[in-house]
Amino acid sequence: MAHAHPRNPGTTLDLDHVSGVHVNRSAVERRAATIGPRRSVKKEWQLAWLLKAITLIDLTTLAGDDTPGNVKRLCAKAKQPVRRDLLEQLGADELPIHTAAVCVYHDLVKTAVHELDGTRIPVAAVSTGFPAGLVPLDTRLEEIRRSVKDGAKEIDIVIHRAQVLTNDWKALYDELRAMREACGEAHMKAILATGELGTLRNVAKASWVAMMAGSDFIKTSTGKESVNATLPFTLVMVRAIREYRDLTGHIVGYKPAGGIRTAKQAIEYLALMKDELGREWLEPELFRFGASALLSDIERQLEFHVTGRYSAYNRHPMA
Repeated sequence: MAHAHPRNPGTTLDLDHVSGVHVNRSAVERRAATIGPRRSVKKEWQLAWLLKAITLIDLTTLAGDDTPGNVKRLCAKAKQPVRRDLLEQLGADELPIHTAAVCVYHDLVKTAVHELDGTRIPVAAVSTGFPAGLVPLDTRLEEIRRSVKDGAKEIDIVIHRAQVLTNDWKALYDELRAMREACGEAHMKAILATGELGTLRNVAKASWVAMMAGSDFIKTSTGKESVNATLPFTLVMVRAIREYRDLTGHIVGYKPAGGIRTAKQAIEYLALMKDELGREWLEPELFRFGASALLSDIERQLEFHVTGRYSAYNRHPMA
């Protein structure tokens, strides 16, 4: 996937700035609560937003029973995420509708790369001891290098949560810089595991350190925590992205992941991004959904627009 913006090179670690980060929790929660009611879209406008949402999905399978067979089917779904007959009836059959990426474990990177050969869909690999990150740093770095060697164009790394919870920002920064270097030309998405960081202030501080260390994206969750992406987490992280851009001129993407399963939720996140960061952040190079079930619900909404009936999920397999 082409990237029009220069990558985030990072900056030196500014501990004074990190320590000065504050979050008004009540104000964040009030603002997050207004997003759905204020940004309701209907009819053909809703269809346009949902088709856009499909192109922003990192179609993901991270199950313990993943096999080459189900990854091949997932890649086929990524290339043709909506049934051709539905696109024709919606007048969208000439649009380049495909997902933003396919996200898999390291062992299945080669399979996904082979299946997506000749397309513009990159493969993302979860790495660095996903989902907990509790393995030695040299092991995590080697996993990154191997995924890149196998053809992954994006690496979703996980941070060591204890470094946030103990305010060891120097250690977090140094590890992330080493991971960024190991990624080489592959873009690095730093997963903060926001549901395990304790406070919104910790989420904001971790976002800043990850961006200072050169992360191309900051991402909420692995999808394995008890609390994953939420609108308050998102609001805190995208405002950190905006402030980082204003301070440094560097642009960073955002990826909410885990728990986003409905078309309605997708529109809420798109509305928040547009309000807070602008239209520029509604493209795959700067915004992704980490999801799989989301695609099924979007397909059901598209079919409802065509037929007036909601279809069963089994009519939209491998999403």
